[in-house]
Amino acid sequence: MSLVFAGVCSHAPGITGRAHMADPDDKATFHAAFDEMRVALEATKPDALIVIAAEHFANFFMDNMPAYCMGMGQEYHGPIEDPDWLGIARTTIPGNPDLSQRIIQTVQQDVDLAYAEEWKFDHGISVPLNFLTPRYDLDIIPVNINCQGPPLTPLHRAWKFGEALRKACDAVPERIAIVGTGGISHWPATPDSGKINVAWDKAFLDEWQANDKDAMLRYTDAETLRDAGQGGFEIRTFIAVSGATAGSTAKVHYYRPIPIFAVGCTVGIVEL
Repeated sequence: MSLVFAGVCSHAPGITGRAHMADPDDKATFHAAFDEMRVALEATKPDALIVIAAEHFANFFMDNMPAYCMGMGQEYHGPIEDPDWLGIARTTIPGNPDLSQRIIQTVQQDVDLAYAEEWKFDHGISVPLNFLTPRYDLDIIPVNINCQGPPLTPLHRAWKFGEALRKACDAVPERIAIVGTGGISHWPATPDSGKINVAWDKAFLDEWQANDKDAMLRYTDAETLRDAGQGGFEIRTFIAVSGATAGSTAKVHYYRPIPIFAVGCTVGIVEL
């Protein structure tokens, strides 16, 4: 078949773990945007959802840090964090090892890609799934792009990974959805946690909506760290989605800085 849905969203743990502390309008409107994204996703009737995330030293650490890794498990478990802290109960999430293997083999023709048959989801995947597949009845294929431990993959390689992923989706008969999850600007686990650079976020999101490759690839890690915090490195997941949907514009359906969630909260959908 091909790619039937693509989008991006935030995944900060406060979205669920500190929901009770948020301004009621912030919580209601953001959660409503997630619900609208779920409805749009379900309407495309995907056979599997590829979640491109940046995990947070839950499975990968500095002794083994692949630039790109894709799950090939029969099932996955999450969240790895304390469920009471994250506000999401632990559960088992279905995978699709046969489909994963076929996608991996095609992606490997263009991009070196690690794979894992065991994967414990942290908030980077668990928070989006809590909203987008609340019944956990859709096969999930997790992808991790290293956005945590330098040296980080260059942005042009994240775009190339997205292109390779699109080629792989086009090569299988199943209907595939892709969601990239991440920042944008945020300073997690630092004294600046809760700080949000709204101007930086909006500038990047304008470029993402336009699928402006040159503009999105111009960022340097030094500039991103300065202007968007170490959490800003997660733009790689958004760029991978753009690479997978090159030539298509997108729409940001929701953006609002919500400091208690410690991130500029985002929901965007590509107009395929």
